[in-house]
Amino acid sequence: MVETREFFDAFPANQHKDDQGTAPPRATDPGWAHGIMVNGGRQKIKCKYCHKVILGGGISRLKQHLAGERGNVAPCEEVPEDVKVQIQQHLGFKVLEKLKRQKGLKSSKNSLVPYYQDREGGADDVQRSPKAASARGISRKRRGKEIDEGTSYKKKRHKKQLFPTATPVAQVSIHNSFASQESMDQADMAVARFMYEAGVPFSAANSYYFQQMADAIAAVGPGYKMPSCHSLRGKLLNRSVQDVEGLCEELRRSWEVTGCSVMVDRCTDRTGHTVLNFYVYCPKGTVFLRSVYASDIANSTEALLSLFVSVVEEVGPKNIVNFVTDTTPTYKAAGKLLMGRYKTFFWSACGAHCIDLMLEEVGKRDEVKELLAKAKRITQFIYNNTWVLNLTRKRTGGRDIVQLAITRFASNFLTLQSIVSFKEALHQMFTSATWMQSAFSKQRAGVEVAEIIVDPTFWSMCDRALKVSKPLLAVLHLIDCEERPSVGYIYDAMEKAKKSIILAFDDKESDYSPYLKIIDCIWKEEFHSPLHAAAYYLNPSIFYNPSFSTNKVIQKGLLDCIESLEPNLSTQVMITSHINYYEEAVGDFSRPVALRGRESLAPATWWSLYAADYPDLQRLAVRILSQTCSVTRCETSWSMSERVHSKQRNRLEHQRLSDLIFVHYNLRLQEKRSESSKGRCMRGTFDPTCLEAIDANMEDWVEDPLAIEGEDLSWMVVSVPSDRSFVSAKVRNVDDCNDSTDERGSYDSKGIDGNSDL
Repeated sequence: MVETREFFDAFPANQHKDDQGTAPPRATDPGWAHGIMVNGGRQKIKCKYCHKVILGGGISRLKQHLAGERGNVAPCEEVPEDVKVQIQQHLGFKVLEKLKRQKGLKSSKNSLVPYYQDREGGADDVQRSPKAASARGISRKRRGKEIDEGTSYKKKRHKKQLFPTATPVAQVSIHNSFASQESMDQADMAVARFMYEAGVPFSAANSYYFQQMADAIAAVGPGYKMPSCHSLRGKLLNRSVQDVEGLCEELRRSWEVTGCSVMVDRCTDRTGHTVLNFYVYCPKGTVFLRSVYASDIANSTEALLSLFVSVVEEVGPKNIVNFVTDTTPTYKAAGKLLMGRYKTFFWSACGAHCIDLMLEEVGKRDEVKELLAKAKRITQFIYNNTWVLNLTRKRTGGRDIVQLAITRFASNFLTLQSIVSFKEALHQMFTSATWMQSAFSKQRAGVEVAEIIVDPTFWSMCDRALKVSKPLLAVLHLIDCEERPSVGYIYDAMEKAKKSIILAFDDKESDYSPYLKIIDCIWKEEFHSPLHAAAYYLNPSIFYNPSFSTNKVIQKGLLDCIESLEPNLSTQVMITSHINYYEEAVGDFSRPVALRGRESLAPATWWSLYAADYPDLQRLAVRILSQTCSVTRCETSWSMSERVHSKQRNRLEHQRLSDLIFVHYNLRLQEKRSESSKGRCMRGTFDPTCLEAIDANMEDWVEDPLAIEGEDLSWMVVSVPSDRSFVSAKVRNVDDCNDSTDERGSYDSKGIDGNSDL
């Protein structure tokens, strides 16, 4: 949107300046920037791009020529694409204005208010449709079709409604193209004032639906009446719940075929209370089930078991293949009791949590602990001084050093990896004349950081630590990526990670042995599951690889899965007798297309295509390979969560907030899945100078616990709004830090409290 605005604000003015005298005096039509009058006549114009002389029709005919409209004149073959789009939008805008005049819509005050007088009664949704239809009149007139928006709305209420195509983009871009810079600034300030007054976190601007909302309002035009508080918490929320439930029902129907994984995400809010969020995963998508306040039962295995049973019954025991929690003792014990009670699915520990435990234990070793402390001194010093941060970002091309991963200790080592990637830039910065001449180079903290940067021992310690952390971070990336179910790859990924660590230390057992002991202990005690072993065996991309090797653990895991997931004895016998055909790759397993598909297809998809002759084995393999081995991470809105679990709410208000949380999380899950489909599996970058770092437990990387002499105020003071001077000082610092960004800002940010009070 920024690029579009800059183009349409600057382009016509520049063209007019370059070609003075080519347009008639007092001419305001943008088409004159692209044509030249021949012999001073308005009816004979030469195109600046193809030099065609257009006789008759004046500037209108030239614009048709540039826009590529056939009929009156041949299209221009040389016109730049951006100019062509500009003229097309201009012509569409003129048509829109003509339609409005024909329908007597000159006065927006008189014509728009009737459509929105009854926002509370429900009729406004039907009355809104004629206005929406006329706003889209350009494209529909060209298609020669009459569309009833009220009817089409009902037909389109399915999963695509959660991610609709952009609302009248052509019309929105038309208005933006010819809006003045002053009106743009006024719109920006209107949005800003709303967010500031309502206390909406700045990160709300990153929402997929933020721009979509703006486009929809712009498509309606002036006079649109925003929905009231009553509508938002009433009929509009009800409609959103119905939409989300429709999508959930569609995913639920697939559970019977692929099975599903129930995931328990344990969160601790700002007051120390425990909240459990329950999700259900299947290859088609993840569904948020419900949120439960669990502070009273967090330490009771029996109470947790009772809660887990209620969730299992809601999902359906026959649909569940994997029940995933973290490794907290009570949750682990309740999970195992749950598995023993039903005996038709498995409990397993969250993969991301286990990898984080491995990284935590690695970080506790003395040499790594010392290294991380030095690395934190570097980032604390940089992020607590505006001038230093600006200088660093110039050296790093505007990129931040502190990086956010899906777990706390992964973030630590990912940030360490980032520091190493900027080794040369940091070394040049802290040895440059600019640095030497600055006051910071004379400060105690500045001298200390500079000494760390130029110390070869520090960098060799970094390289040693990354030999262990990089393979584990690669496993974590695999787990977090939602392009394919991860259970079929985790066993192999862990084996490869251990081999990579051994090779990185040149097979010197004394060097790698302490780290492998940490990994093996957590893998065997917490992480490993029969489901992982069976999925490893049934994954064709791994099984048919020459490097594949089996052992008793894998064979036992496969048998455990056959017995648990298929309780019928005769079917178990059939599966074990047919497994031989898979091992020897006979029948459809040997088709050329099946051989090529081993690597390119998701394992469950491969089985669904080439195992039709062995339906029992096929069903087992598909259900096993369709699972995840890690809990989906979805940012928690603590404001909503705390309100819905408050005991001071009446039953009706509690239900409204429960519905709100249900819609909130499921919309976020759909957005995350959409991002994943575009190849963005890891979480995006964030601005460490804002309070999002606190939510990610990264405050020790950006907040300096010691007073740095002569430095600016710490970025953390923005969280103390009682002193307005603190806030304004920090706002100036953040603005200074963002000199390298565009006017919209390319860094994410959180609001003062990091949450929205809904």
